[in-house]
Amino acid sequence: MLLRRLASTSAWTLPPTIRQVLSSSGLDPANKVQLCGWIKSVRRQKNVTFAVISDGSCPTGLQAVLSNTVSSRLKGLTNGASVRVSGLLVNSRGTGQAKELQVDSIDVLGESDPETYPIQKQTLSVDYLRDHAHLRIRTDTNASILRLRDSLTKVLHRFYERHDFCYVHTPILTSSDCEGAGETFRVTPSSVVPSHAPDLPDSSDTLSSEFFSKPAYLTVSSQLHLEALASSLSRVYTLSPCFRAERSQTNRHLAEFWMLEAEWAWTREVNDVCRLVEACLKDALILGIDEEERRVLAKGVPDYEQRLRCLEDAASSKPWVRLTYTEAISELEKYAASTGPKASMFEFQPRWGRALQSEHERWLSEVLVKGPVFVTDYPSSLKPFYTRMNDDGRSVACFDLLVPYVGELVGGSLREERLDALRSRMSALGMDTEGEEYKWYLDLRRFGSAPHGGFGLGFERLVSWVSGIENVRECIAMPRWARRMLL
Repeated sequence: MLLRRLASTSAWTLPPTIRQVLSSSGLDPANKVQLCGWIKSVRRQKNVTFAVISDGSCPTGLQAVLSNTVSSRLKGLTNGASVRVSGLLVNSRGTGQAKELQVDSIDVLGESDPETYPIQKQTLSVDYLRDHAHLRIRTDTNASILRLRDSLTKVLHRFYERHDFCYVHTPILTSSDCEGAGETFRVTPSSVVPSHAPDLPDSSDTLSSEFFSKPAYLTVSSQLHLEALASSLSRVYTLSPCFRAERSQTNRHLAEFWMLEAEWAWTREVNDVCRLVEACLKDALILGIDEEERRVLAKGVPDYEQRLRCLEDAASSKPWVRLTYTEAISELEKYAASTGPKASMFEFQPRWGRALQSEHERWLSEVLVKGPVFVTDYPSSLKPFYTRMNDDGRSVACFDLLVPYVGELVGGSLREERLDALRSRMSALGMDTEGEEYKWYLDLRRFGSAPHGGFGLGFERLVSWVSGIENVRECIAMPRWARRMLL
């Protein structure tokens, strides 16, 4: 405890960022400020040069005002160059910014050739920026997206800390496919026989291509491991990367993405899980983004004002709508019938027992409900083996949260805590209930089983919903999808 108190009073700190300087009200105007950043734009006049400098800490950057006699290094001030400047922070004489830096010293730390610098001032296409993923973060929108990711992460961590969840780290390498969809990446060593192979303890052992003596995969979900941890810690969550070898080219899918997943014991109603998800996301909508970032992200987003009103309504105290899967199918069928087969907007006709397609999810949230909607109690055939069977024997205690402009954002359920029921479901699906792969999972039901539930939230989809950026490939720093992996 003493060491913790001493550590918390350390006087050492990094130099201030531009955001810290601009937001500080206690700066002495007589004191010089020294800042580092990259040149975003340069405007030269006869006696003075204006340069906007950004270090990525805030959307606006800082206008630096330089006398053309201050230094011979002014010729090195080009877009993309990195600089160190010092001077006095004063009230701006011009419009567009409250403060500006009257520079008395400048050093160009890294030059940037304006003829070859890929991030020019003119509008750059999405595809062009994807081809320059290592530099696209220097654009206002992409930098804002990363700050939004950071802000949302902090809000979510505070929410789960407030509800006494324990943040845990789950394996990236796994021996099972949690979702059972078969869309996994197999992991093998780059060399079957290492250059310095150890002596094998048993002459019958042989080096194989399986590093772990069994097939290994990149995880598609942390859920099964979280269940094991929740059986001791009660409330656990993680925010970690997941991987799916899904070849879909839609704007909602990535091969590498991040998932917020939570599991907790002693919950008995699927609506309890829905309530926690709703509270968590309302925190994210209210606290996750400020007006300055919104203005940056609004540029180029169609119908942004309408989207913003939708987000503000979702963040209100009004509870989000709940529909059962059966009710949702009924509404979809009624709409399809009312428009006639030729006029129907649906490519896939809705039927009970079929999965909801993206077009159905969007219609339910954008047209029917005009806001977020929890669809609950899907047929058991549409959900994984671990979901808890309802009393009707044909549906399971689960939900998908559908939101406007995105579709499915969260999926969750009560987990089947009854050993016999779980074993019966697994056997019906052809899963080996006696083998090593799932023995540990069944052990959680053999030894002190407790009712529990949880969910998984696609983090890039959350960023997409909050920002209005439709394609999740723009909601992550370096996107990976089928046939595409730069860097």
